[in-house]
Amino acid sequence: MKNIGWRFVPRSELNRAESDILVEENLVNALVRLNPLVAENPNRADEIIYKLRAILISVRGLGLVKANEEFSRWLKNEKTMPFGERGEHVSIKLIDYEKPENNEFIVTTQYSFTPKRNLNRRPDLVLLVNGIPLVIGEAKSPVRPSISWLDGAIQLNEYQKSVPELFVPSVFCFASEGKNYRVGSVKLPIEKWQPWRKTTDTTFEQLEEVKHAVNLMLSPETVLDITKNFTIFSTDQNSQKIKVLCRYQQYEATKQIIKRVIEGRIKKGLIWHFQGSGKSLLMVYAALQLRQNPELKSPTVIIVVDRIDLNSQITGTFNAANIPNTVTTESREELKRLLEQDTRKIIITTIHKFAEADGILNERDNIIVLVDEAHRTQEGDLGKKMREALPNAFLFGLTGTPINTRDRNTFWAFGAEEDKNGYMNKYGFEQSLKDKATLPIYFVPRPVELHINQKAIDEAFHEMIDQLEEDDKIQLSKRAAKFGVLVKSPDRIRKVCKNIVDHYKEHIEPSNFKGQIVTFDREACHLYKQEINKYLSPEESAVVMTLGQKDPEDWKDKYSLTDDELAKLLDRFRDPSDPLKLLIVTSKLLTGFDAPINEVMYLDKPMKDHTLLQAICRVNRRIKTKIMGL
Repeated sequence: MKNIGWRFVPRSELNRAESDILVEENLVNALVRLNPLVAENPNRADEIIYKLRAILISVRGLGLVKANEEFSRWLKNEKTMPFGERGEHVSIKLIDYEKPENNEFIVTTQYSFTPKRNLNRRPDLVLLVNGIPLVIGEAKSPVRPSISWLDGAIQLNEYQKSVPELFVPSVFCFASEGKNYRVGSVKLPIEKWQPWRKTTDTTFEQLEEVKHAVNLMLSPETVLDITKNFTIFSTDQNSQKIKVLCRYQQYEATKQIIKRVIEGRIKKGLIWHFQGSGKSLLMVYAALQLRQNPELKSPTVIIVVDRIDLNSQITGTFNAANIPNTVTTESREELKRLLEQDTRKIIITTIHKFAEADGILNERDNIIVLVDEAHRTQEGDLGKKMREALPNAFLFGLTGTPINTRDRNTFWAFGAEEDKNGYMNKYGFEQSLKDKATLPIYFVPRPVELHINQKAIDEAFHEMIDQLEEDDKIQLSKRAAKFGVLVKSPDRIRKVCKNIVDHYKEHIEPSNFKGQIVTFDREACHLYKQEINKYLSPEESAVVMTLGQKDPEDWKDKYSLTDDELAKLLDRFRDPSDPLKLLIVTSKLLTGFDAPINEVMYLDKPMKDHTLLQAICRVNRRIKTKIMGL
């Protein structure tokens, strides 16, 4: 640790009682050093520490995540005190991010904490910045095969329950047994702890891998960067407050975007991160930091998506994280007005809202466009119109789908010539599986086959239509020959639905997981729902589709959903205790739909390329007992 910028101080030499969390002497010195108004009157340091102590004490009532969020605001220097000449509030610096050398970086071992008699906890390693314990780690023995990093992570999670006060200032925790290194934020379930490396890393020997991770993540520079720029708080599907810790690929790609925009030399970049590896959060990190960077002079960040369901997912991610100055455009006119009025915010929009843009909407060069699912949104005139409307903007494309050499559009739109292989950052499915960020997907063909006796069909058909006029024969022949007619034959639908229900009841339902059925078209959704109702109660399945103007009236009563109704339906699907088990879809919820409880997809629709890959990746999200998607 000394080699990367931390000074080792034995805990016996720290001026601290075991009932204290902060090393207050060191913190007072930092407050005086970093705040002229505190230096002017050192007693003011006591007032600040009183406020910090109050947050530490409040953890038993507030809960660890909320107390951690409140302390995080102090760590980011977002809090003020009335120390001005006339009692006006001034910002208080706990940490100097502009000049890191002004901070004190200490590492110590066996950081014993005894909040009350008969209760003592002693984490192995603690990293303190200005007397504040920002990082807490457990190091287990590398020579006992039965011990792993998991034991350290479990121990840290137990500490968070028994002595939550100690973790109120914590930015993140880590655990290692010398062979693996894993990191997690407060209250993060063990299965979501993750490694830390570079996306370009090859395989290391185990000890080297840990050393590499420590050098990368536990350097003072990275610890401060994560504290200030990569710590966000959000709400989960159950409206519970959670702390989100960035994954290394999100950290790396965000830094590359910021660097490229500040330098201004290369105006684009392609980011290829596999489905389910957190592109929505990557955009949150990038957008926040771009907006906050003083060198960019209050830029506009535009998040561009290409589907309504994706739009709601992205908007949901930004709203859940309570990102300020974010606006979602509801119409093309509104987007045009926002750009023409030079709005300096984060604007979330769909690529289709550029369709009516004629010519240039804004020529500023501090507009940064982040395009989600870039492999699809840039095809045809829509992408071209967007680039014409914003001629000097930075364009960064994010895709979760492997890009092959035939996909020249995506490379042309986003791939910079300076980037090897055409992409700025890549995080592939092998890395995603290795990191356990996503689960493997297995394919099983089902035995319901579609046999076509062409000769018998032709003979029967001609016999049926023998009395019709020639034009009528041709029209009927065209309709009858459509693949969908064969796919939706009543006998086939009976067999398929029975097969789905039997498989679900035998293999999926016992583990309390759920699934999606992907059908040929909207009519098939309706037909499958009627058939499945014969085997399951009606509340156990639901159709999710966008209705067309010519669809039957009774469908509107059954399947029309407002945005709020759809959100509630999907919350029911995500809830293990809710009876809703199967969603029947044809195109909705095949992109941007995140439900870890979704283990199986019954695919009964011809699909290929990125559309197929995006769809099947709905089942690759991790949850406690889930080991694969099917």
